[in-house]
Amino acid sequence: MRLSRFFIPILKENPKEAEIVSHRLMLRAGMIRQQSQGIYSWLPLGKKVLDKVNNIIREEQNRAGAIELSMPTLQSAELWQESGRYDAYGKEMLRIKDRQDRPMLYGPTNEEMITDIFRSSVKSYKDLPLNLYHIQLKFRDEIRPRFGTMRSREFMMKDAYSFDLTREGAEHSYNKMFTAYLRTFDRLGLRAIPMRADTGPIGGNLSHEFIILADTGESEVFCHKDFVNFDIPVENTDFDSVDGLKSIFDKWTSLYAATSEMHDEAAFNAIPEGERLSARGIEVGHIFYFGTKYSEPMGAKVQGPDGKEHFVHMGSYGIGPTRLVPAIIEASHDENGIIWPESVAPFDVVVINMKAGDEACDGTCELIYAALTKAGKDVLYDDTDDRAGTKFATADLIGVPYQIIAGPRAVANGEVEVKDRKTGARETMTIEAAINRFVA
Repeated sequence: MRLSRFFIPILKENPKEAEIVSHRLMLRAGMIRQQSQGIYSWLPLGKKVLDKVNNIIREEQNRAGAIELSMPTLQSAELWQESGRYDAYGKEMLRIKDRQDRPMLYGPTNEEMITDIFRSSVKSYKDLPLNLYHIQLKFRDEIRPRFGTMRSREFMMKDAYSFDLTREGAEHSYNKMFTAYLRTFDRLGLRAIPMRADTGPIGGNLSHEFIILADTGESEVFCHKDFVNFDIPVENTDFDSVDGLKSIFDKWTSLYAATSEMHDEAAFNAIPEGERLSARGIEVGHIFYFGTKYSEPMGAKVQGPDGKEHFVHMGSYGIGPTRLVPAIIEASHDENGIIWPESVAPFDVVVINMKAGDEACDGTCELIYAALTKAGKDVLYDDTDDRAGTKFATADLIGVPYQIIAGPRAVANGEVEVKDRKTGARETMTIEAAINRFVA
């Protein structure tokens, strides 16, 4: 993509409404634009990052055996009345009526709808276990939306829902998602700590939040310091192994951990003082097991191997992609801008033409741009006639992991400079070596 043809409305000044680093940088880098309170458009640069986050989430859900579908954002109030949550959910739910005066709602979550889909299609235990997921925009009328897309009213959510014949089966499904979440956040360049959590309006009796450490986080974290050092499950983890996944779950939950809302002072104080971790963090995922909370009132049952009907045991598993993007920025930035992990960066490399219009610089940049693009790299080519300082500031602000800088003097010697955005290290190398650096 040539920068001269890309839509990226960069702001030179810090927006006054931005309270935290991620909100400020997302606005300055032209990633998002506020449309109304707590509602944002995702502009091209932000959309590229969001898509890469979603792709990683999708890959790990699929690896764990979940199956993707798509459910509507508008839901019938009747389903929520069946489960008993319609009146109990609160003002966060946006309630509306259609032209036939039928009560509808803009879905804040999908437990009722997925249960309806399940009960209409699955009748036998032979079709279990089953885990269905989708990635969808949702709406919760937050009383105080803030921090940009970190706490917005309209947001994107990956929500998965598992169905099992027994509690034991449901716990295995829970452990699958627990493991998949550890892998997902690691691939996003984050270390997420799983914390025992309250089930809230979702309900149930087993729940974990996944929290990344950040000074601007709204959650307090109390745990053993070893939580930040545990090994992440490998790519070829056997998700069908009950014992294997249970051992992963047990390892991560053997050390005491809790959030400020429900932490046990005595248990935390029992940890040796030098091994305690007390910090702030951002919730980026939440998983629940809630048994038959929805299947019983909504009649979601299957015929078991004993010939009798059984209400299925369910769990739900959420990750917020539109919250993850600012969370990544909170965890990875400096005074010059964003530092994207390579896995979610909007571009793999930016080629900076230091003297657009100069025949040698133009030719070198075109050569590098074509070679890297042909090799499948996502390349941003700064072909603008901006000053050098502006070009560098833009590249640093948007956080592309690597910069290839082509100036007249270096190009005359058949060389370019390669900068690592994260470390700031610069290396002069031949044009061929620079190309090979990214395609080999």
